[in-house]
Amino acid sequence: MKKVGIIGGSGFIGSYITKQFLENDYEVKVSATDISREDKYEHLMTLKNSENLYISELNVENKAALADFVNDCDMVIHSGTPFQLSVDDVQKDLFIPTIKGTENFLEVINKTPSIKKVVLIASVAAWNTDFPMPAGGKSFTDTFDENDARFTSEQSHPYCQAKFIANQVVENFIKNNPKTSFEISTVSPVAVMGKSLSNREDSTSTGLQFLIKNNIAPDDFIQAMYDNDVPFAIVDVADVANATFKAATTKGLHGKDYLLTSETYKVSDIRAMLNHQEPKEKAQIIYKNNLAKTDLDVDFRPVKETLNSYSN
Repeated sequence: MKKVGIIGGSGFIGSYITKQFLENDYEVKVSATDISREDKYEHLMTLKNSENLYISELNVENKAALADFVNDCDMVIHSGTPFQLSVDDVQKDLFIPTIKGTENFLEVINKTPSIKKVVLIASVAAWNTDFPMPAGGKSFTDTFDENDARFTSEQSHPYCQAKFIANQVVENFIKNNPKTSFEISTVSPVAVMGKSLSNREDSTSTGLQFLIKNNIAPDDFIQAMYDNDVPFAIVDVADVANATFKAATTKGLHGKDYLLTSETYKVSDIRAMLNHQEPKEKAQIIYKNNLAKTDLDVDFRPVKETLNSYSN
């Protein structure tokens, strides 16, 4: 039985990834920042084949602990960088764990002979730090795929900048280490939505759906989205997990970075669907998923189905 280590495997996306590997008969080791907080991972214990699940405490900034975590794994999924739109200390809460955490991770992985495959869960921000606004020089109706140039701006949200820089760390590692004994692939989801597997209320993704559904704006960033009725490209959390599993178990994908995306709707139509109403406008395809469909054989479900899952 192969073993996969999933950093962040009890989070919103990570829980679905954990579920996918357990259902496919893998031994699964999941990291927890505080193993005494059972409320953060107890939902995983109800999953099918949970007897093959192990919870291990880990701080990704601690290289010794990280080395111990991945030591006996055949593959590792890194879904452990923070997704926070509101932080007190940008360096401490975002840049250090995201960027330094990625550097530490790659350094440790490179010294672990058992590992054959690594998948990093990045973000559409690794392609466009202005998301959900268009990348520089593009309009809201211009399409975007993996053939487009990556775009970043110092005016972008700090979370997006951190994800962009972390992706540069990965690209530079691949360039500077051409003969690794393992493959690295990356998946870059757009706005991830759907129903959480846990009852936790600290997920940014589920929190954003709650805010939009109830027309709540806790800050200027969210209010500006409402005021401008910004279009959002959305992907289902279960589809992200499926794509991650395919990327981890398919050979020959070294260096690939896949946009994971379905349809795009304006915020007003997202709110309507979250309240079981019909959208006023038809879905658009702005961020394209052709590469993920071709290489990973993933079918992305309609956004209406995703939002209905959350609302129910």
